[in-house]
Amino acid sequence: MNFKLMGRIIAYILAIEAVFMVPAEFVALYFHEYPAAKALTLTMVILLTAVGALFLATRGTSRKFHAKDGLVCVGVGWILLSAFGALPFVISGEIPNYIDALFETVSGFTTTGASILTDVEAMSHGLLYWRSFTHWVGGMGVLVFMLAIVPLSGRNSGFTLHLLRAESPGPNVGKIVPRMRETAEILYIIYIVLTVLDVVLLLAGGMPVFDAVCTAFGTAGTGGFGIRGDSIASYSPYLQGVCTVFMILFGVNFTCYYLLLRREWREVLRDEELRCYVVIILASIALITWNVHGSFDSLLSAGHHAAFTVASIITTTGFATKDFSQWPTFSKAILLFLMFVGACAGSTGGGIKVSRVLLLFKGLRRNIHQVLHPQRMQSIRVNRQNMSEQVMANTNAYLSAYVVILILSFLVISLESDFSFESNFSAVMCTFNNIGPGLDQVGPASNFHAYGVLSKLVLIGDMLLGRLEIFPILVLFSKSTWRRLK
Repeated sequence: MNFKLMGRIIAYILAIEAVFMVPAEFVALYFHEYPAAKALTLTMVILLTAVGALFLATRGTSRKFHAKDGLVCVGVGWILLSAFGALPFVISGEIPNYIDALFETVSGFTTTGASILTDVEAMSHGLLYWRSFTHWVGGMGVLVFMLAIVPLSGRNSGFTLHLLRAESPGPNVGKIVPRMRETAEILYIIYIVLTVLDVVLLLAGGMPVFDAVCTAFGTAGTGGFGIRGDSIASYSPYLQGVCTVFMILFGVNFTCYYLLLRREWREVLRDEELRCYVVIILASIALITWNVHGSFDSLLSAGHHAAFTVASIITTTGFATKDFSQWPTFSKAILLFLMFVGACAGSTGGGIKVSRVLLLFKGLRRNIHQVLHPQRMQSIRVNRQNMSEQVMANTNAYLSAYVVILILSFLVISLESDFSFESNFSAVMCTFNNIGPGLDQVGPASNFHAYGVLSKLVLIGDMLLGRLEIFPILVLFSKSTWRRLK
């Protein structure tokens, strides 16, 4: 493996994290929150010291880079990003326990939104901003940002594709344009424009500037960290409606937006994943509205909260206007299904992804046809393109690993905690799928504070596994990964 180039890339990641803390520092100073400002300053000094040491140790790097190197680099980068990102909370004393601070930070960067905070409104503005900004950074990916701004790749160097594929969600990540740096730039430009538009519409509805920016970060990254104790519930229906629309928009594959910019409307309308995503959302809203309308003053109010909750869950954002863990079993069953499905590949959302669900159903249909007609060869087509057997094998491998990790995580936290089956299972589901709040004792009205250290560590691992699509973390802890190539 090319350890020097990996070290150089990680140095860039940590340098970017230090730069990203600067706005939080200014926010803390603006509100005269000097302990928070001091904690952020000290963390930036630690980060820059680590960056300097890595740059000195990685001089004379070669450009030889393999897919395995990309997976390891992404896994190590995200772990270090979270480990350093937790320091301001600990140093300031606002989250004195490092495991709790790490849980909160990993939840932020992985856009999960699960929290251990019992009183979020007691936090300083500076660290609330940093906490929300981790969503925005993690939504599109810090390595994607690095590829967009840092001139790392030389001519004919292909390692940028390995990094992008290792960090970006979805079964088959490719290029929008021939050059990967331009692809990363396009993705972030679209991301920034949508975020700014979200902020503008929130401000138009009367939301305070600080609230609007933090809420937009959580919506764009589909993260769901609220800066109020009741999440989004105390805001007006208009503001909740804006969040609903933008949660759905950020759950769409960003390639669709690029095609729209190129006026390729037909390609977008023909996108099977997008159509399936929209159908699932509309059907879920209709069914939940019908099921819960008796608990609301009007059908319109029921539809409003059903739409918000469906958008929040399928995009794995985690904002809440109502405690949906108190809804009827049928509605909770639909929400549990949405937790599994998740958003589109190539979006900022988590979950299995709609594209994988499509591939799994089409693969199942093909297998049934092959049993009935053994001599007939049938390929799997998505968006009028034949899917390779390698893509199908990777999808099946992902699902197998997904189920195994889900079961093992559930067993471990059930061993340590006395919470209900519904609480423990949904806790694993919501961290692994990067959703945030679960059901029962980890519902929207509760948090993850009561779990023990072992359970929190397992859930931290689940958040990282879910955000990085399992394999970068599994490869990182495989013995064969660290054997030197001959």
